[in-house]
Amino acid sequence: MTQPLLQVKGLKKHFPITGGILGKKTGDVKAVDGVSFEVKKGETLGIVGESGCGKSTTGKLLLRLLDPTEGQVIFENQELTTLKNSDVRKVRKEMQMIFQDPFASLNPRHNVEKILEEPLLVHGIGSKAERRKMVHEMLEVVGLSAYHAKRYPHQFSGGQRQRIGIARALMTRPKLIIADEPVSALDVSIQSQVLNLLEDLQNEFQLTYVFISHDLGVVRHISDRVGVMYLGNMVELANSEDIYSRPLHPYTEALLSAVPVPDPEFQREQIVLQGDIPSPSNPPTGCAFHTRCGKCMDVCRTTRPEFKEIESGHFVACHLYE
Repeated sequence: MTQPLLQVKGLKKHFPITGGILGKKTGDVKAVDGVSFEVKKGETLGIVGESGCGKSTTGKLLLRLLDPTEGQVIFENQELTTLKNSDVRKVRKEMQMIFQDPFASLNPRHNVEKILEEPLLVHGIGSKAERRKMVHEMLEVVGLSAYHAKRYPHQFSGGQRQRIGIARALMTRPKLIIADEPVSALDVSIQSQVLNLLEDLQNEFQLTYVFISHDLGVVRHISDRVGVMYLGNMVELANSEDIYSRPLHPYTEALLSAVPVPDPEFQREQIVLQGDIPSPSNPPTGCAFHTRCGKCMDVCRTTRPEFKEIESGHFVACHLYE
């Protein structure tokens, strides 16, 4: 069995809440609360969930843009959570991120050539002439032209800016890319172009993706496996086909029942969840989902379900399968 490219074990991130005149710690926001999964080389793992479920925080923890409170992130058999900052920088050559808002993540004072050259300078790659050639080649790869190198971010459309963001992530030829809602800020017509580009680049550069999104339709299009997060926990993880055809967790069922189907004859009962998402600073006891679950049992209120393999490759955290 091949070793996974990325292993995540018991990952937690708690942000302290302070209050009062002296700013004493009064509690924690449990943004990520014990997430575990693996990513195989060359696959796309989609992570989905409602806003505030901790999926973007998980993406930042994988790259050590945030330091975890607890847990392990192992990339190519190297434990990232214990590395010094100087060593993390070396590993980041192999791991890159595509951000949600391309306008916010590109420096408006730099032209495209300078933006794309920066990762090469940081990692000491190539001479000035070689770097310029690499920038021009990468612009062509993502569907732009070499003459765009002298323009500034404000001179591009949203879709073109995201292509520049993708080009910047690819400059160091990484093995793993964390894509944090890369198409959610784009028009639907442009979304499909960018998703197709990401798939083409994956084949061309043998990339591995962790694709974070709240849009189940987008995730289905691009992912080999899908993980569903709720209130800082991974509640279900399986092959894309299994998740969409046979969801086992009540939360996944509710999410999928809300996805529109482009067929006026198609009838499906929509599962309407009662109440709001609990606060991550004060999560409920037992199963985090029990306050909104239509299949709640007594054990759900007191005991947190274990995240385990119910069928081959299908992991669920739910007492229904005990």
